[in-house]
Order: sequence, then structure tokens, then C-alpha cells
Amino acid sequence: MAETKATDTKAMTSRMLLIFVFILAIFVMFDQDLRKALGTLVGYGLEPLWGFSGSIPVVTLFITGAFMTFLSITVRHFFTNYVKQAESQKAIGAFNKEMKQARLDNNTYKLKKMMEQQPKIMQASMAQTTGQLKLMPVTMLIIIPIFAWIAVFVGDLDSTLITVPWSNSADLNASFLFPSWILLYSLISIPVGQLLSRGLRYYSFRKRLNELKAVGK
Repeated sequence: MAETKATDTKAMTSRMLLIFVFILAIFVMFDQDLRKALGTLVGYGLEPLWGFSGSIPVVTLFITGAFMTFLSITVRHFFTNYVKQAESQKAIGAFNKEMKQARLDNNTYKLKKMMEQQPKIMQASMAQTTGQLKLMPVTMLIIIPIFAWIAVFVGDLDSTLITVPWSNSADLNASFLFPSWILLYSLISIPVGQLLSRGLRYYSFRKRLNELKAVGK
């Protein structure tokens, strides 16, 4: 009973923190003064490192995107059990496949037994999803301030025109649903994030395999 109460308290705290972070993100997105204040504060640390006085904004965006992606994915890596996650996904996939086959065979007895087991299987799946959600506030607290700084950095540029393969005068502030600098950041961060995530996942599986080999010797 006490354990269940403690779990409920942790879940509630997690949800409250997630709500707080989302509210903060909305305020930073729509409140220009707050965004500028937060971005300026973060800029004291990042501007001297790779701001380059605004002379090469594309390089600054590239480094910032890589840095932000590295921080958020590394934090997630240390709190994610990739092996357990893969095992859970495999078990759920096998269970769903077997249940589908039982329906096709009209095997009511087997289907009834599997329906009784389904809540346990779904609980394991929900545990994995909840674990990911718990990490979201942490990663958002990394992303929001850095995004605020990028907005301030681009806003303070003497010229927001850059050269790209398809144009000699692309504007970082041009809007295509989102400002171009956000699209450029996404083009940088998404591939870097995928490579880093796959690399860390490969490292985790490789480490687990080596541990199993060591036990088997």
C-alpha cells in the first residue's frame, strides 16, 4: 500500500513538472520580453564560445544544434534501458501476433487466456512510455533556454541573409510556417540526433552482449 502511494506521488510530481515545463515553453514562445531575457542570459555562456560575433551564423546554428542534441540525447541515454526496452517491444510484438493468429483460427479458449494476460503486457508497455515521459521535462529544460538564445542571436544579426545551394540571399527570418532558422536548425539537429542515438543504442547492446559472454565463460 505504501509502495503504491509512493509510486502515485512520484507520478503526480512528474506530471506537475511536465505541465510546468510546457507552460514555461508557451510563455517563452509567445512572450518576447521573457524570451529575450532568457536568451540573453544563456548568451553570456554560449556567445563567447561559438557566437563568432555573428559573422558566420550558419556555423553558429550548426554547433548549437549539435550541442543541444548531444546534451538532450546523452541525458536520455543514461536514464533509458535500451535492452529492456527492446525486450519489451519484442514481447509485445510476439503477443499481438499470437493474439491475431488466435482470432484468425477462432481459438476462443486461447483468445480468452491471452485477453487475461493482456493487462500485464500493456502495463509493461506503459511503464516504458512513462519512463520516456519522465525525461521530457529534463530535456525541455535544456532545449528551451538554448532555443531562446538562438532567437535572440538571430534577431541581433546585422544581416540575416545567408547563401545556400538554392539561393544567394536566403533570409533566416523568412517564415514558412516556422522561421527559416528553425528549419535550418532542424536540418542540422535531426541527422545528428539520429546518428548519436543509434550510436549510443549500439554501445548499450554491445556492452550487454559482452556482459553475457563474460558470464557464459
